[in-house]
Amino acid sequence: MTAIQPTLVEASQMHRFTGGARNFAFLVPSSMIFELDETTGTVLDRLQEGPRPPASVAQTPEERDALRELAGVGAVVRQGAPLIPIGGLQEVNEPPPIRTVVLNITNSCNLACRYCYEYGDDRIAEAEVPAAMSEEVARQSVDRLISDSGNAKDLQVTFFGGETLLNWRVIRPTVEYAREEAERVGKRVDFSLTTNATLLTRGISEWIADNGIGVTISVDGPKQFQDSMRVYGNGMGSYDVIAPRIEQFLKLQKRPVGARVTITAKNLDVRRIFDHLIGLGFYEVGFAPVTSSPDQDYALGEDGFDDLLDQFRDLADDYVDEAVEGRYLGFSNLSDLLGEIHEGVSKAYPCGAGLGLVGVAPGGEIGLCHRFAGSGDHDLGHVATGVDDELRAEHLKKAHIDARTDCSQCWVRSLCSGGCYHEAQVRYGDRFRPNLHYCDWIRDWTALGLSAYGRILDRAPGFLHRFEGMLQAARQTP
Repeated sequence: MTAIQPTLVEASQMHRFTGGARNFAFLVPSSMIFELDETTGTVLDRLQEGPRPPASVAQTPEERDALRELAGVGAVVRQGAPLIPIGGLQEVNEPPPIRTVVLNITNSCNLACRYCYEYGDDRIAEAEVPAAMSEEVARQSVDRLISDSGNAKDLQVTFFGGETLLNWRVIRPTVEYAREEAERVGKRVDFSLTTNATLLTRGISEWIADNGIGVTISVDGPKQFQDSMRVYGNGMGSYDVIAPRIEQFLKLQKRPVGARVTITAKNLDVRRIFDHLIGLGFYEVGFAPVTSSPDQDYALGEDGFDDLLDQFRDLADDYVDEAVEGRYLGFSNLSDLLGEIHEGVSKAYPCGAGLGLVGVAPGGEIGLCHRFAGSGDHDLGHVATGVDDELRAEHLKKAHIDARTDCSQCWVRSLCSGGCYHEAQVRYGDRFRPNLHYCDWIRDWTALGLSAYGRILDRAPGFLHRFEGMLQAARQTP
């Protein structure tokens, strides 16, 4: 006779962290944060060495109640229970409506930034695409967005480049056309654009303000850093050109304006850059590690990423201190992460690319996002003929986090979902590969964010209300 093995229980995937004097657990894959009192902490401590019989885990009535509570939220499971998926793969058979379109209205740029993926070794788009988008293609893109948006009422059009303002003549009529067409069918369109600020005349700045266009300015900080990488074709730096234009522009705007900084080995000084840009009047500053092949001299090596994390940690400490005093410090990387944590985001995909967002190349080719638009093998269709939903469904099935076996044991998979497709394509030649070279850094960054969240929750919980409802539109933008 075969002996019946006793039931054993084990802790599910989680990350435990502290916030002030309180202890928490971040549960995977629900992204739920569960506060641990002394009793629940003791129960989980007993499971740290592996599965155990329930009776040895919970030895008092209070501990048995705690065990039932932990099991109820999925923090404790039967030994060998299968991992709970982030989402069912069947959902990709019918791709969701398109809510955001990113128009690459020009592939030209008046700068020659040394790290630009559009013109360097990391470029994946085809060289034969037109330099600038016509007004006709822009209108077709708007028509395609509206027709493919289903029941969605709030849509987003983002203008991108190259340097976006080089094709200024297309932006104004496209905004007017999109508003009219959306209103005609009971929808609303919000607009945004990214610019390097070199062409921000007073007239353009006033029109942007009057029309409520959201703006992100690509700028790398003080003159020393800006002029080391963001240069004109003749090698001349751009800081002296953009500084007075940014100052004038920010004074005119009614919407908050953010700065986007590309961090490289050449400008790895987060605090100096942040203070400088906030001092110029930006509402927020976001830092993006450069997308590049590892052999570039400006690439961030392992030591560079360690340094970046240490600097982010220092800035996060200041963010928490400001939050406790009821003030907002515009460190947008941390704000974005706190927003996802607060709303319990559990992502099947790393971003909206190919999901609720597509990019359009100047010639009208539809890609996963602005970085893939016009890339041939990665195209999903054309604005004149529509999106190939079979190709989109195939992409979504392969890109789903549950299909990425490398990610299955990772405790941040519900927030990371494998990382940027373009980065994977550049690094590994396969957009479906997880960004494995970032994994340790992403885990450390997420742990840092959870710690900051816990400290704010402990000391100034009211501050977190600012994140409620903020992510619905934000996660669709590039």
